[in-house]
Amino acid sequence: MNSFAIWFILIAILILAVVGILYLAFARATPKLNVTKFRTQWLAIENGFSKSNPASWHVAIFNADKLVDKALRESRYKGETMGERMKSAQDTWSHPNHIWGAHKIRNRLAHDTEVKLSHDLTLRALSAYKQALKDLGAI
Repeated sequence: MNSFAIWFILIAILILAVVGILYLAFARATPKLNVTKFRTQWLAIENGFSKSNPASWHVAIFNADKLVDKALRESRYKGETMGERMKSAQDTWSHPNHIWGAHKIRNRLAHDTEVKLSHDLTLRALSAYKQALKDLGAI
């Protein structure tokens, strides 16, 4: 084999290695979330929640659900809907059944006017949303 062929092969291998390293470094990296912004928004949800005001329970669940979806979108999880994005993030959740349960409560509230929401159920849903935000690195 002549020296030109050897140099050509070595340069080709070097180029492929550099491209591979760059791909691994940038393509799979998820963007870092603005933790301060998410914490501020989460605290607003918690501060707006009042045991003596059942209307605030609904608002807290809707806002918490939207905040988790925002974190999913900013983390570039794939999916047209929040449910699809949650499925894309399935390996991220420390308690997947909890976040799915909270999201189902939100969906029932959105689509069924007869849903009875208790203070305890609201607290459990908010706890699941908070853990989901922690799992995503948002808070």
